[in-house]
Amino acid sequence: MALSLARKPALQVRWISPVALVLLWQLASSTGVLPPEKLASPLTVAQSAGELIADGQLADAFVVSLGRVFFGFLIGGIIGVALGLVSGLSRWGETLLDPPVQMLRTLPHLGLIPLFILWFGIGEEPKLALVAAGVAFPLYLNLHAGIRQTDPGLVEAAKVLGYSRIERIVHVVLPSAVPQTLVGLRIALGTAWLSLIVGEQINADAGLGFLINNAREFLRTDVVVVGLVVYALLGLTTDALVRLLERRVLRWRTR
Repeated sequence: MALSLARKPALQVRWISPVALVLLWQLASSTGVLPPEKLASPLTVAQSAGELIADGQLADAFVVSLGRVFFGFLIGGIIGVALGLVSGLSRWGETLLDPPVQMLRTLPHLGLIPLFILWFGIGEEPKLALVAAGVAFPLYLNLHAGIRQTDPGLVEAAKVLGYSRIERIVHVVLPSAVPQTLVGLRIALGTAWLSLIVGEQINADAGLGFLINNAREFLRTDVVVVGLVVYALLGLTTDALVRLLERRVLRWRTR
């Protein structure tokens, strides 16, 4: 009870700085210190958000962007998990796969945009490829590390108990890798949204990126901010879902 009471003021205090920043932003806009062509006021942004919701533009853009992240994450997740399993569970797999993956990992994946355009054109494919590239490496690295960090004592104990290699992998190695893999999942989701923001600048004709680009052409900073806020909320929501999954899956760690 004491711990709970001690936490309540801290949770309330966390809202002070964001609210203060918004109020300062509104004050700067109202007094003309911050001109609207540079950055619209919070009230204008809220009004524009309401208009975009009312006419359906924001919902349409949201659905398109969410679909791109979903399919890009699915492709990158399959690649990252497959490579992580092969490299983590097999010494030969690590020898053959880890060096090229580590070399590719050091490349800024956003710098691959020109190649993706050359390979896939300017349609949906380079956008999905960019998201997939951003997702695959964090999942690979964390899954590989989680497998390799399995306690040898647990593996040896399972072997003594008569577990086969497959049973040791299923009941000991993979469960031990779950915490690290969930960390990789959180990083991958954050990178997926970052990749989408950049990817939707590639000849997009729909989605949040298109909405932002179109608003930029008309100097609509209010709409630009609305799009950025939606990106941020989507990123925070997906991260919160993974943290919820983490708490449920890893409940045994708090017992």
